[in-house]
Amino acid sequence: MDLLQQYPVPFNEIDVAKSVIEAQVLSKDMFTADNLKLAFSLIDLTSLKATDSLTKAQELAESVNSFPSKYSGMPDVAAICVYPALVKTVATYLKIKTIGLASVGAGFPSSQTFLDVKMLECKTATLSGATDVDVVISLGTWLSGDYETVFNEIKAIKKSIGNSHLKVIIEAGALSTVENIWNASIVAMEAGAEFIKTSTGTMEPAATPEATYIMCKAIEAYSAKTGKRIGIKPAGGIVTSHDALTYLAIVKSVLGSEWLNKKRFRIGASRLANNIIADIIKLETGRDEIVKHF
Repeated sequence: MDLLQQYPVPFNEIDVAKSVIEAQVLSKDMFTADNLKLAFSLIDLTSLKATDSLTKAQELAESVNSFPSKYSGMPDVAAICVYPALVKTVATYLKIKTIGLASVGAGFPSSQTFLDVKMLECKTATLSGATDVDVVISLGTWLSGDYETVFNEIKAIKKSIGNSHLKVIIEAGALSTVENIWNASIVAMEAGAEFIKTSTGTMEPAATPEATYIMCKAIEAYSAKTGKRIGIKPAGGIVTSHDALTYLAIVKSVLGSEWLNKKRFRIGASRLANNIIADIIKLETGRDEIVKHF
């Protein structure tokens, strides 16, 4: 694909490993209540279980609504992320309008359906209230070398959702190589992604520091060339505060502090929120508490 010639891969696996180790060392000094509150404010609170129901969607929205009164001094999460059929229910019950509403779409998590169906599903999600749509690239198409089709699909989906934000999942665990992760990131951004996302969370490995570092460097290169600021979203398997701070350190070290906000950085997670709250309580009060708010 011609556009990839403009973005040669600037490092190898050894370079990536060294940089990740440096970020992990940095993250150990970041274990403070303020940094954990920042990480919490970046969370896309996610529920993507096959058993999710309209009742579950309502309960999730109401748990977010009640959070500020129960935990004063804490920020809100960035967004709630659910399946398309549950978006309207979350939109109905979510009272804090500064919190985003994300929907997965386009045949998530496999992307193994027709482009017309992908576009219709994503458009319908936005009409139901989704401010963000998270879609996964057609992995089989990508791995067969047909980058042009992947590019065109992303571009068509972006057109179908209008002003809603498009997060493109490259499923880094399946792509596996530095070159594949880098190239897929570039193609996604060039096709119109406003965020690039590591994983669906349904495959192993899901988010990794290495993949996130590669993707951040691709964002850096794309930004230098175009002036556009693309967001990053690690997702899948991010459970502990230390996990979250590792990703915080990577984004800060590569892209800088201007990326440390919910407009340019999200963390997709389900269990992380409760764990961060418990750690903040421990840091601020010395009290051990099991948190099960979400």
